[in-house]
Amino acid sequence: MPTISVYKQQLFDLLGKNYSNEEFDELCFEFGIELDEDTTEEALKNNEEPELKIEIGANRYDLLCIEGIAQSLNEYVGRAETPRYKLAAPTTKLYIEPSTEQIRPYAAAAILRNIKFDERSYASFIALQDKLHSNLCRNRTLVAMGTHDLDSIQGPFHYKALPPTGFKFVPLFQSKELTGKEVVDLYKTPEQKNNLGRFVHIIENSPVYPVIFDSQNNVCSLPPLINSERSKISVDTRNVFIEVTATDRTKAEVVLNQLVAMFSRYCDDKFSVEAVEIVSEHNNESRITPNFTERKINVSAEYINSCLGLQLSLEEICACLKKMSLHGKPAGNDNDTIEVSIPITRPDILHPCDVLEDAAVGYGYNNLPKHNKLSSANFVSAPLPINKVSDIFRIASSQASWLEVLPLTLCSHDENFKFLRLEDDGTTAVKLANPKTAEYQVVRTSLLAGILKTVRENRKQALPIKVFESGDVVFKNPALERKAYNERHWAAIYVGKNSGFEIIQGLLGKIMQTFRTPWVPDYGKGSDGRGYWIEEDTSIPTYFPGRGAKVMFRSRQGAKVEQIGHLGVLHPEVMNNFEIPYAGSYVELNSEVFL
Repeated sequence: MPTISVYKQQLFDLLGKNYSNEEFDELCFEFGIELDEDTTEEALKNNEEPELKIEIGANRYDLLCIEGIAQSLNEYVGRAETPRYKLAAPTTKLYIEPSTEQIRPYAAAAILRNIKFDERSYASFIALQDKLHSNLCRNRTLVAMGTHDLDSIQGPFHYKALPPTGFKFVPLFQSKELTGKEVVDLYKTPEQKNNLGRFVHIIENSPVYPVIFDSQNNVCSLPPLINSERSKISVDTRNVFIEVTATDRTKAEVVLNQLVAMFSRYCDDKFSVEAVEIVSEHNNESRITPNFTERKINVSAEYINSCLGLQLSLEEICACLKKMSLHGKPAGNDNDTIEVSIPITRPDILHPCDVLEDAAVGYGYNNLPKHNKLSSANFVSAPLPINKVSDIFRIASSQASWLEVLPLTLCSHDENFKFLRLEDDGTTAVKLANPKTAEYQVVRTSLLAGILKTVRENRKQALPIKVFESGDVVFKNPALERKAYNERHWAAIYVGKNSGFEIIQGLLGKIMQTFRTPWVPDYGKGSDGRGYWIEEDTSIPTYFPGRGAKVMFRSRQGAKVEQIGHLGVLHPEVMNNFEIPYAGSYVELNSEVFL
């Protein structure tokens, strides 16, 4: 959760009231944020100005600066109205060239005309960019912002992708003209490791670098690294050109909207922003930015009242939403539907349940009815059937003296395939597009890798090691809306000086007995009723040759026989890949067949 530091007196001046610590803490709590720290006592000792450190929700990008916090709290207490942002006609253009498709294909821009900064508002302007870069922009990997003194450059602007040595400019706070390659080398030095060096990897290995030029072919910025010295802004800047480059168009527009919404209040024409025409014909992304069109969502008043245990009229619900910057009005003739307009500062509102939450905050959580006054519908709950099945697996495994482990659901590609002697055909595993580390590249398709990693970290414990897990695996399925699905599995492993295959098979028998599933002899021919049996399976290279089997299952008399799992003695190469110097046997079942 982001923590925002603001000057205490400055915030209280914006709120029009000097709150006591208790009063402000209560206000924050009611609004849904938290006063983390008041530095007054320590600041006075050091002859510094007191600050308040406020913890906000990770999805409330409009609260990342003092301007947004003050605006939202003033609306909450009824001291201010939600600003109506005005979009002035564009006077310049930003041309996006097809070459940018290779690295950062999207861009947006806006202009703040006749803005008047002071030292604090200028510092807040810079700080908001830093907060957005580290939060929504994912350390500039998804979005990068550049702000420029428009009076020092001239439109129209051009966004290109050029070879690292194909352009030169003087980077911000430098005096020497450098090529793109030289700029990257400059910020790769150890001195820059914790500064701009953190972002070098984003473009370092790309054959082209993204660059923004003005009409005179002057470099404005090399996103996502650095702006040019020529166009740097200062507290005296009167016209600010804001450009945003991104790999995600939606996030680019959210970032741009937040930046102009928070600081257009300092323009001579308050809350007015000059648009920029984006020309991107090669990918049909030409448009006017920023986009101030308010999104609309319909919400049922009955839904809100039933969840909150209230009987509010449509007008009363709209009044609650107004305190949270949302504007509602009755829609239709059913006396139930509310059309909610969502301002550009609230991209976190995505679903009727988000509107419900804001209605509850606007009404006041402390004012909600309690105990028997609250609708009993809010207290009806039950475990999901699959969780009940998982609990049966857990209890039965524990009774057999196995210990439960909880590995992570993400693992490396090698752990999921190569280390298990499996080939990746590209049709099963969900892969992360931008994994933070090589350790978390795919969502597991088997519980085995996580269990083996757990055994590896505990290999010095007394033998034998007997552990199990009941958890989800994920598989691709292009036919589904989300292109993937979860499947609940149960697995157990025996590791010791011998393979213990008979012990694993005994545990399988215990599990099946618990689910009232008898063993069927003669590979299923001994009975046509419910039951299970195992058949040799040489197709799983994870197991030692001749020591692998598939678990077959018939749910009821006459039902189709299906494979629900597998078991066997793990191949020595598999154990060696996970640095386990012992033998082991393993069983894994699909839990969902017992629903």
